[in-house]
Amino acid sequence: MYRLLSPSLGRGLLRAAGRRCRACSVRLLPGPAGGRAPEVGVPASRVAPRGGGPGLLPLLAALAWFSRPAAAEEQEEERQGAGGAAAEGAADEAEAEIIQLLKRAKLSIMKDEPEEAELILHDALRLAYQSDNRKAITYTYDLMANLAFIRGQLENEDNAIIEISLKLASIYAAQNRQEFALAGYEFCISTLEEKIERQKELAEDILSVEEKASTHLLLGMCLDTYARYLLFSKQPSQAQRMYEKALQISEEMLGERHPQTIVLMSDLATTLDAQGRFDEACVYVQRASDLARQIEHPELHMLLSNLAAILMHRERYAQAKEIYQEALKQAELKRDEVSIQHIREELAELSRKRHFQQQRFSPVSVTPKSMA
Repeated sequence: MYRLLSPSLGRGLLRAAGRRCRACSVRLLPGPAGGRAPEVGVPASRVAPRGGGPGLLPLLAALAWFSRPAAAEEQEEERQGAGGAAAEGAADEAEAEIIQLLKRAKLSIMKDEPEEAELILHDALRLAYQSDNRKAITYTYDLMANLAFIRGQLENEDNAIIEISLKLASIYAAQNRQEFALAGYEFCISTLEEKIERQKELAEDILSVEEKASTHLLLGMCLDTYARYLLFSKQPSQAQRMYEKALQISEEMLGERHPQTIVLMSDLATTLDAQGRFDEACVYVQRASDLARQIEHPELHMLLSNLAAILMHRERYAQAKEIYQEALKQAELKRDEVSIQHIREELAELSRKRHFQQQRFSPVSVTPKSMA
């Protein structure tokens, strides 16, 4: 994941979420599907004075409104999809504990104890993730945003509120609520791009280099996350443009040899591969794999697996087999059982393709008819 240098609230929220590093997500996973729903209005970017103001209120109202339509539907889905009385009982117990924590947080806010309220909300968020209660996750983020507004920590362009919005967009993408996810991603990206443009002329005594870098890196993370969403939604050309921008930011801010930069190279290759642009894809994924070997990238086996898959699409089967075997050894060293199973399946598919190719191009002997 991009190393964010944002305000403490944003870092606290992301830590509380406890999600896995983006650099571990080279493999494509199933994503949201389905047609587009009606457009959702996103509040325009406004500059509000620090400490809150009308610029942030529309965004907070939007976050709160976004969480409402999901509530009844999620509750009904939980009831219908419960896997037995025991599972339902455990879920109810976790939900009851989350509700109590949220009530305590609200009480702390009323008593003017914001620090205590923030700690309680972090506990509620961790429990919500542990119990996979999406409704509670969304609602807790909403309360965190409102608490930050009350404490005067956020304006509508503060990086922390962008981080919250990005997390909410990802939640809606996972829920297949595409209109909300799309609105969230586009809001984050457009707001940060406008902010960066205004920051260009600011002197270092007004805005530090570190603060500017923080905003650039957050934009890179938003572009990366949005690109994955687009790729999962079978929009590889749009995903390609997002990955190109994210890669450029990562190379400028972190360097070509940074683990995140290498992952973005491989992901960009995946979008090109999905469009049938195998030669271009091979250039990026080969470079990513070479750099990954040099720095002993923690996800080397996944990067090598991507390289082998693209080579297989180019029908370079002998080379693909060699790379898959290298990837398998690396995955076994990491004890990554999911990757091991995936690579073995790909090797089996590769074997079938090679056999078919050999049959297709093997010469056929023809016995001439005897001369009369």
